Amino acid sequence: MPTHRLVACVLLPFAAGYYLSYLFRSINAVIASDLVSELHLNAADLGLLTSIYFFVFAAVQLPFGALLDRYDPKTIQSALLILASSGALVFALADGLIGLIVGRAVLSLGVALALMAGFKAIVLWFPSERIVLANGWYVMLGALGAVTATAPADFVVQSVGWRGLFALLAGLSALAALLLLFTVPERRRAHRTHKALPAASLWAIYRDRRFWRMAPLSAIGIGASWSLQGLWAAPWLSDVAGLDRASVVDHLSVMAFAVCSSALLFGLTAERLGRRGVKAEWMLTGILGLSAAAQGGLLAGWPLPSYLAWSVIAAAGAATVLSFGILTEYFPREMSGRANAALNLLHVAVAFFLQTAMGLIIARWPQSNGAYPAEAHQTAMLVLLGMEGAAFGWFGIATQSKPILAGGGSVKLVRTPPQNFLPLTVAAWNASAQQLVAGWRLAAVTSSILCLVLTTSLANVTGRPAILVQVVEANRLAAAQCVGGAPDDVGDLTVSQAKHAAMAHPISSPPLVLTWALPASVGHTDLQPQLRAEKTFCQSRW
Repeated sequence: MPTHRLVACVLLPFAAGYYLSYLFRSINAVIASDLVSELHLNAADLGLLTSIYFFVFAAVQLPFGALLDRYDPKTIQSALLILASSGALVFALADGLIGLIVGRAVLSLGVALALMAGFKAIVLWFPSERIVLANGWYVMLGALGAVTATAPADFVVQSVGWRGLFALLAGLSALAALLLLFTVPERRRAHRTHKALPAASLWAIYRDRRFWRMAPLSAIGIGASWSLQGLWAAPWLSDVAGLDRASVVDHLSVMAFAVCSSALLFGLTAERLGRRGVKAEWMLTGILGLSAAAQGGLLAGWPLPSYLAWSVIAAAGAATVLSFGILTEYFPREMSGRANAALNLLHVAVAFFLQTAMGLIIARWPQSNGAYPAEAHQTAMLVLLGMEGAAFGWFGIATQSKPILAGGGSVKLVRTPPQNFLPLTVAAWNASAQQLVAGWRLAAVTSSILCLVLTTSLANVTGRPAILVQVVEANRLAAAQCVGGAPDDVGDLTVSQAKHAAMAHPISSPPLVLTWALPASVGHTDLQPQLRAEKTFCQSRW
């Protein structure tokens, strides 16, 4: 297949799913303050809510990785994106921490395979010498989701609220599932007659010494970047650096662009250095080392530009391009799904642990005016740096150990010769696979229609007026009972925000309330009956 068709029909459709995965992973940094103010969450709650995404990722990596090596990745990924659509709707309608956790768990399950499915498709369709470069393009396109999770997402949140944003994302997830089903061609595997023996199991991957030489460094370095960019960078910028919301969003936007550009840069650089005999392992070590140095600079108060330091930290999150490219040198193509899942399990498990642990550490300090002291964030960063230092030490020790001998812990794929009954077995499997694909397509179309209908309904509800105008002829006490704030003098106009559930819609942002105080004597000679009537009116509204 020509390269342009590979890009249009394989790379881009899978990148759409990974784009949504990256967006869901990073979005909590933007809506954190809204969740805190509306649902009264603390730092520990935020850490748990955001990290549950990585917990579900870790739980399903191994079984889903095995499925990728057995079935077509587009079928599995499209079905999971429908699940992500449902989870986004649950998140949008949640009214407490439990509902948020359930919704985020379901949507994270739906996008848990987005990265692995794309890498598996690249291994199946692209030539081996172009895999690292294709991985770079894939991660770059997906990382645009992190860009969207900054200023664009903040604009949507300011317009329709965080609930409306997730309703919109639910519809986009369903459309991405349809794009995969009807765009990606079927992959005809000409060598299905070969069978891998038990030596190629997941256990054999985890016993490979080369895997464990690189995996801890990759997991802790990349997991640290994910946990900071996905949540804790914004509180640091706000509480430690003292930046306002607009400046925090600007920093998150720069970090997101750093991830996108770095993914492609890493792929191109690794391809060229590989031609000169430079191993990708050393490039991975250098990138994660720079990230750790930037974290140390922030902790020590070095005179570094804030944008530069956080961009370097965020760029380390794109080093998966190198990590998964290294695995292609360790394991055969038929095992790529399981090998990638084995490493990604460590990535997301470590990210879950780090994100949760940082929240628990920060929450040990009391809040002051909605912010945590700088000491809390610095302590959490210090613990993070300590773990990264241990990972570098392990990599150095493992590198100096004896080289791996042939057959000494490395995986070899053993093939059995074809048997006479296999053609019939393959034909039966193809028939059942076609029926399975047809069933998934029908389910995807039906679920997509349902999700779009729900999204449209939610959008219509959020279209209510955003400003409530009240002209109240009453004294300051009566006005305060109505809107929670009153004009200072007769004839003044005040602007406040509805806080009561009867005025604030559960999906859109709370409406603005304009209150204009008129003289109580206009048209009335007795104030007390008028005042009692106003109090009764206010109480009936609530």
